This record gives sequence, structure tokens and C-alpha cells, in this order.
Amino acid sequence: MKNKKWILTAGVFGMVLTGSAGVYAGTQLETIKAYLNHGLGIEVNGQKFTPTGDKGKNLASITYQGSTYLPVRSIAEALNTEITYDSKTNKVSIGSTSSSSGSSSTSNSGSTSTASTDKNNQAEIVKAKYLPADLPLPTDAKIISLIESSVDGGKNKIVFTYTTKETLLTVGTSYKGYYQNKNLTQYSQDVQGEGFNVIARKEGKFAVSITGSTSTTDKDVNEITVVWEDE
Repeated sequence: MKNKKWILTAGVFGMVLTGSAGVYAGTQLETIKAYLNHGLGIEVNGQKFTPTGDKGKNLASITYQGSTYLPVRSIAEALNTEITYDSKTNKVSIGSTSSSSGSSSTSNSGSTSTASTDKNNQAEIVKAKYLPADLPLPTDAKIISLIESSVDGGKNKIVFTYTTKETLLTVGTSYKGYYQNKNLTQYSQDVQGEGFNVIARKEGKFAVSITGSTSTTDKDVNEITVVWEDE
């Protein structure tokens, strides 16, 4: 991530919460050696952004073991995204939380909003914004991570991962068939029941890699990662 300006969406944040109340659970804290990264430029929705704390003090990102962490509350506010902190469970929630009872949750500004069981088909929204409208996507797709960046003179790159209960063979075959007749510069695929990898490129247009495997945390779902880059 050195010397690049990353545009972060609400899907992915470095978990550094500032300005939160509550008592940290001491047994869960671990001393580490990290670095304040004053050289990282940040853009939010195409605009230069400097994270700040409660009293307006500028906050630097933190680099630790090759990963860079950002103050989640400051960036969530910039994106007008709801963020909550539960001191009893020591848990941070980003975005609207779902609840079968339809209860309310408190945002960082102190206002309340009704929790919704409707995810507004987040994966379809991501596809509509970044990808071809006819790109196959399982109806139960749920985004679990999303990073958008600008590279090589402003060309867009999107990396996102979603989960689905569709079989890997079914999902992989759908992408295999989709790219077979696209007049591509480069195309390769390896689709099997235990996983798949589809790579496609159209010179001057796009390059995409789609991989699928069983989730390491939940064996009942599969994780699909899409890497899309403008050329």
C-alpha cells in the first residue's frame, strides 16, 4: 500500500476506533510495535481526506506487519456510514445492523435509526457500480469485503469478496460460460468441485480474476473473490 492513494468504501476499514466510550478488556490487549504512517494519502469519494479525532486533531494511519490501519470512526463519518460501539460486548458495528425484532441502534452522532433485515442486495449494488450488468452473481451473494483503488494514472481497480451457498462448481461454471464468448485477449479457467479460478482480459478494456473456495470460517458457505481492473 506504499505510495498509493486508497479509496476505501464502507465495506473495509482498518479497525482502529477513536472517540469510543467503554472499558477495554485488558486480557484481550496485546503490545505490538507499529508505525505511524504520515506519508499515506487518503481519498474519500474522490476527495482528499485527512482523518481527525474528537478534538479535531489530525490522525495518522498505522502500519503494522505490512498492513495499514485507519481510524474507522473518522472515515465512517466521512462516508456518512453508521458506526456503533457496544462497551458491554466490546464490539464495533459498521453500517446498519439487522435484527429480526426491528429494534433501533445508536449511531456515532447519537441519533437512532431502525435496523433493517433488508440488505438492499448489496452485492447487486456493487455490481451495478463497478461491473457489467450481465455478470453472473448468485441471488444470495453477500459482500464481506470491498476495496476500491485508483492505479496507473487514475484507472479503477476493485477487489471484493462475497459469500454464497451455491456450490463452487455451479458458480465457477457460470463465470466460465460467461467469458467464453467475449472476444477476449486472454482467457483461462480451471473449474472443479472443490474450487475454481477464471482469468479473463480484454486489451484496452479490462482484466479480471475470479476465484472461489470454501470459507475457512464457515464450511457451509463458499467465498468468491473478484479482482477487476481497468486497462
